[in-house]
Amino acid sequence: MPPHALKRPTLLALCACVLVAQSMVAAVNLLIPQLRSSALHPSHTELLWTVDAYVIVFAGLLIPAGALGDRYGRKGALLTGLALFAAGATASALAPAPALLIAGRGLSGAGAALITPATMSILVHLAGPERRAQAMASWTLAIGLGGLAGNVGGGLAGQFLSWRALFAAMAPLAAVLAAAVAVTTPRTARSARSSPDPVGTLLLTAGLVAVLFGIIEGPGHGWTSARILAAFAAGALLVAAFTAHALRSRAPLFDPRVFRSRELRATTLGLATGFFGLFALFFVNSQYLQEVKGFAPAVTGVAIVPLIVGMSLVPKFAARWSAHPRPVVGTGLALIGLGLLAASTADASTPYALYALWLLVISTGTGLAMPALTLGVVVSLPPHQAGLGSGLGTSAREIGAALGVAVAGTVLAGHGDLASGMGPALRTVAVVVLLATAAVVTGYRNNGRTSRTPSGASEAGRPGVPASAGPDERRASVR
Repeated sequence: MPPHALKRPTLLALCACVLVAQSMVAAVNLLIPQLRSSALHPSHTELLWTVDAYVIVFAGLLIPAGALGDRYGRKGALLTGLALFAAGATASALAPAPALLIAGRGLSGAGAALITPATMSILVHLAGPERRAQAMASWTLAIGLGGLAGNVGGGLAGQFLSWRALFAAMAPLAAVLAAAVAVTTPRTARSARSSPDPVGTLLLTAGLVAVLFGIIEGPGHGWTSARILAAFAAGALLVAAFTAHALRSRAPLFDPRVFRSRELRATTLGLATGFFGLFALFFVNSQYLQEVKGFAPAVTGVAIVPLIVGMSLVPKFAARWSAHPRPVVGTGLALIGLGLLAASTADASTPYALYALWLLVISTGTGLAMPALTLGVVVSLPPHQAGLGSGLGTSAREIGAALGVAVAGTVLAGHGDLASGMGPALRTVAVVVLLATAAVVTGYRNNGRTSRTPSGASEAGRPGVPASAGPDERRASVR
């Protein structure tokens, strides 16, 4: 695919798709009070599942969805994902009972799982090596803006419209995006070597769902409760079973030995770390601004707009330094941690302008680190597995986000109210981010670049790399 194949309309359409899919992770959080008092009369558990169903299905299906797109067609996977997303949103908007609302959220999450890796994979193939860093910066920006759009949209709907209106708006929006994709986006070559691997898909998806269930439900049920321990045990066993199956299979969903790569381990940890900090902030931020500062829901959604500044401007510069990820990623993640430490000092008397400054520090760190980390996952796998690489990276993001909310929620639960618990919660998250940053930086090679096989080393014969594979496909396979 020639480098000029990526046109601006295509880039905008693909980024809009991933922005909308990401926005629905956070949007429903600001609608919980309205849902609680609605005619559905959901229980506390049903409210939790209304929020969590989307995230669990979305994150649980990302890796197999990316592999399916690589094998059967990325544009087709994207259009199918938009259709499922719209169908789930429609079901949610019309739901007469909590169970159907939850089912609709899960169906939309399945659509998002197809949308997200397909968009990145198409961009990777259309951009070419020389434009790949800029394309990944735009895609990463769309992910970040999606979280902000969800907060703003949820806040506006919660104050001026209704929760049904928010879901109803998603169906025509998805239809418009599907039309844009159909017109602007060319089809990319399929990968005959990518395998759907039904057994591996079932084992890995079930394992991820069990782990995510444990993370999300842990604060409510208690981390040592039988239900949560059973979920983590089941997740560990299922992931171990997937690993054993993949190592024996001639055509696995993906070869677990890819994680022998120090850079792939570092980049996935880095992605999880960044979203761990961001979503802990999102979780605490909405409560702080409403309950402590007294902001209305719509104002609350707008009040984190300072996060847009760093995410919008910094990636354009960070992409220029993509060949030197170690200092860029280290500085970016450190700024996220330091910004969270500063935000942990906020209380009722803190001026909003000062709080916004701390948000700007966090957004600058995000804008620095995320494009390099996203590109790191891409170049750590051969091009024909771009969809799988996107699934791995986005799974790391979503698991990190779920952990961030869980950790912040657990610390908050140990204090009498938000005002007394917000500081310890954000400090705990900040310390974890800074410690993980040290581990991420250590994972990169000393030259600061994503490593390549030393000159003269034989790449053929590595696990998952056919001897006939071209240099691009062998470039960063299992080390």
